[in-house]
Amino acid sequence: MFPRPLTPLAAPNGAEPLDRALRRAQLGRARAGLGGPPLLLPSMLMFAVIVASSGLLLMIERGILAEMKPPPLHPLGREGTAWRGTVPKLGELPLNAGDSDFQVRQDVRNRTLRAVCGQPGMPRDPWDLPVGQRRTLLRHILVSDRYRFLYCYVPKVACSNWKRVLKVLAGVLDSVDVRLKMDHRSDLVFLADLRPEEIRYRLQHYFKFLFVRDPLERLLSAYRNKFGEIREYQLRYGAEIVRRYRAGAGPSPAGDDVTFPEFLRYLVDEDPERMNEHWMPVYHLCQPCAVHYDFVGSYERLEADANQVLEWVQAPPHVRFPTRQAWYRPASPESLHYHLCSAPRAVLQDVLPKYILDFSLFAYPLPNVTREACHQ
Repeated sequence: MFPRPLTPLAAPNGAEPLDRALRRAQLGRARAGLGGPPLLLPSMLMFAVIVASSGLLLMIERGILAEMKPPPLHPLGREGTAWRGTVPKLGELPLNAGDSDFQVRQDVRNRTLRAVCGQPGMPRDPWDLPVGQRRTLLRHILVSDRYRFLYCYVPKVACSNWKRVLKVLAGVLDSVDVRLKMDHRSDLVFLADLRPEEIRYRLQHYFKFLFVRDPLERLLSAYRNKFGEIREYQLRYGAEIVRRYRAGAGPSPAGDDVTFPEFLRYLVDEDPERMNEHWMPVYHLCQPCAVHYDFVGSYERLEADANQVLEWVQAPPHVRFPTRQAWYRPASPESLHYHLCSAPRAVLQDVLPKYILDFSLFAYPLPNVTREACHQ
């Protein structure tokens, strides 16, 4: 049973209400002369009202959530015959009885997806999308014909490990523990590689899933990795960000010392549909209204959710999701809190609307960056 509806657009812990933040972001874009093609979405304000009136936002705020040939159109399954395994459907997936937090999160996601995607004008399949949006989507969905599943990969949500798993399932790698530099294109099949009738068949008959992560934690992870370690990103994006947002930067900055607030200012001025995939909103990457995913896994319980998916698709018992390396240090809640509190609040208020669908559809709480919270 859901709690009674909130007053529309209530904001957690004294933060600025969502409607005001949305208007602020839209006004900022208008002043900057930024625009873009109309999205196939209801207005952000309408979306916030939908979520608030259903009571889902209250649950979130109160912390209840702590080059290969295209395969055949009708591919053969295991043992050379068409695989007829039962694909679990959204809301019918077997869960551990004691995992109440997980069940609440999945229920919130399922209900919110149904409420939002059922609105008039929302896409029902990829061919309802504008060409550019459809191209992005199909380029991010990986195909396993042998195990009859589709996986929409989201950068900075363990997608390299999932690609490693797909290569093991395809027989290209012997083990997920093989330590090779990941080639993100070779020996992988994407929906974009297939003909329309092949795409439709797989969307209708295959198990479909994606994994998501707290939107701001994902941004921080991308910031640390790309601007702290990858020279190509420092030159391509970092230098431009410094030139654009740092006074007295000079004509040729190195781009290796971008600050997190500068990165956020850059995101404010970017069209979400044209962002680099490492910081493009998950909604635009995977289009969860146009594709009816059977399961949405969480980075927060990555290993358990990933191995559950492998069980559902009947992967061989020896194929498991790679364990996290001992040296890897993901962005922590404490680190995220520090970086958010170091950013101007006005910039955060302009960034959040870009990712509001990711927060709300996937049941992640909005950050608390009030003065009181930041001085604790």
